[in-house]
Amino acid sequence: MSFMNRFSAFLKPHKTVPITPWRANSRWDLSLSRVAILFFGLAIFGLGDALVVQSNLGNAPWTVFAQGLSLKTGLSLGWATFVTGCFVLLIWIPLRERPGFGTLSNIVIISAAIEFGVSVFPLQETLFGGLASALIGIALVGLGSALYITCGLGPGPRDGAMTGLHQRTGVRVGRVRMGIEVTVLIVGALLGGQIGLGTALFALLIGQSVAISFGIVARLTSK
Repeated sequence: MSFMNRFSAFLKPHKTVPITPWRANSRWDLSLSRVAILFFGLAIFGLGDALVVQSNLGNAPWTVFAQGLSLKTGLSLGWATFVTGCFVLLIWIPLRERPGFGTLSNIVIISAAIEFGVSVFPLQETLFGGLASALIGIALVGLGSALYITCGLGPGPRDGAMTGLHQRTGVRVGRVRMGIEVTVLIVGALLGGQIGLGTALFALLIGQSVAISFGIVARLTSK
């Protein structure tokens, strides 16, 4: 098999969430290695999101909302992301969803990583630089998602709200997710959050990025 064929096979998307050696038995089943992988995945996710922000081409829907909130309140983007995550977590109460260690870590670490990333990564001023920043960011968000999801320590606040609404309403999960994303995108844009080519790229590519990352994790951990 040629190098290109092997490389293509390595990047083949995975159709399901792989079972990894570090997967927890419950949302509070903690170990040093599992928590380290969780934290690393969440940090990578936040740094990837920051790269999309610094692409200057438009943000992911939830970051559009957080940026709009930041502009209206004077909070930094990281703190606005933290406040947004806490508010979404409150929605879990009537939905009877239960957070896990990964849920709470998601709010704190991703917010901190975004705060750090936007202060370190340069704001791109050219289309080429912006595209490179956005695409690398989307790849990192996908990898970070794969790592923290496979820990099995609980979904992020937004994912939990999505599945909770799906279970309570019976509406298909894809439609629930689309409704949530479109709503926060519109509200965020009205608040002044940036939308553009980067937003479209994120919407189009993030699913494939996560699926490819699941595949990489599955192949690297298979016996």
